[in-house]
Amino acid sequence: MSTVNKVIFAIFDGLGDRPIKELGYKTPLEAATTPNFDRLASKSICGLSNALGRGIRPGSDVSHLAIFGYPMDKYYTGRGPIEVAGLGIKLREGDVAFRGNFGTVDDDWNIIDRRAGRIRVVDEFAAAIDGMNIDGVEIIVKPGTAHRAGVVFRGKGLSANITDADPHEEGRPVMEVKPKDDSKEAEFTATVINKFMRKSYEILNSLELNKNRKKKGAFPANFLLLRGAGMYPTMPSFEEKYGLKACCIAGGGLYKGIGAFLGMDLIHVDGATALPDSNVRHKFVAAKEALGEYDFVFTHIKATDSLAEDGNFEGKKEFIEKCDMAAKEFFELPDNVLLVITADHSTACEFKAHSADPVPIMFFSPHVRVDNVKEFNEREFVYGGLGRMVGSDIMPEVLNIMGRLHLIGA
Repeated sequence: MSTVNKVIFAIFDGLGDRPIKELGYKTPLEAATTPNFDRLASKSICGLSNALGRGIRPGSDVSHLAIFGYPMDKYYTGRGPIEVAGLGIKLREGDVAFRGNFGTVDDDWNIIDRRAGRIRVVDEFAAAIDGMNIDGVEIIVKPGTAHRAGVVFRGKGLSANITDADPHEEGRPVMEVKPKDDSKEAEFTATVINKFMRKSYEILNSLELNKNRKKKGAFPANFLLLRGAGMYPTMPSFEEKYGLKACCIAGGGLYKGIGAFLGMDLIHVDGATALPDSNVRHKFVAAKEALGEYDFVFTHIKATDSLAEDGNFEGKKEFIEKCDMAAKEFFELPDNVLLVITADHSTACEFKAHSADPVPIMFFSPHVRVDNVKEFNEREFVYGGLGRMVGSDIMPEVLNIMGRLHLIGA
């Protein structure tokens, strides 16, 4: 008898949504033509999930940690350490890490665009401000995907207990970083960061590359917006926790960071951009190939989220259809492979942000009790055999299907 000992775990970021008038009051997932996802769903056990629980509007970082069994109250210190882990920066004890956006501000530091017009490459901007030393603190800046960057402040006497500089809204001014407590470490860290922001703005604003962007009518990348301060926590790796050798396939820095944060090996895939042009099929092919060496393959798909954050419901629908074409790669998986397809959260096109609405989740394997669901979308999965789950239910269910759960009681 064949048993399950391999897992492909695919997370479609922000997949869930709300009904949209222009789509006939369907969600982009409901409106999309998805024969391949439907075929997989018809041979799966399905349901809905809220990563952090009902009525909680989650971020991508804490959603992924919850799904993989790392509760935020124990392991989450801020998004920064996760972001920089995905960029290959090795944190040291005492480092304070941030995630950052290269954005556009005016002369008074009012934010014009938080993503500098969704700039695609920021390597030159990151290099221009990398390696500063302010009051004995070394500052490391590395480019991430598109407008993103990872930033590390390295030195003695630092604290992550400080406020964000990024107000998360355009039209508002950059915020002065302040300590959240009365410690000298938090006060010192805030002072260093505020000095860094002033100095980096002067450098970025004077770059010839930014002057050329202005001449062409493009947003200059003249400010690095910092948020998500954190220090690396002591935690078990995914393999130590579950006994499964794991890898991560992702295009976005945060999601590579989640994989690296949990001790997963990062698998590079050509064409994996984390953007709508990402080669999803290559990711799925790579996921199958990785099963030769790994027990658990985390595969992340980003653009469903970013398109919804732009309010682009047609683009989200079309990208879902692109993913559906790639899903043919999951037909005829060996009987020992469990395929999990879900999302970290819903992203609602109507208000261009994450929502607390539940997302689809399905377990595809000949070893599950297949239910009567025939279509892959939020509304149909209400009737699935899994019912309503939360993030902390998911890995135990994976282990259950694999026959790895410990017996409770006699």
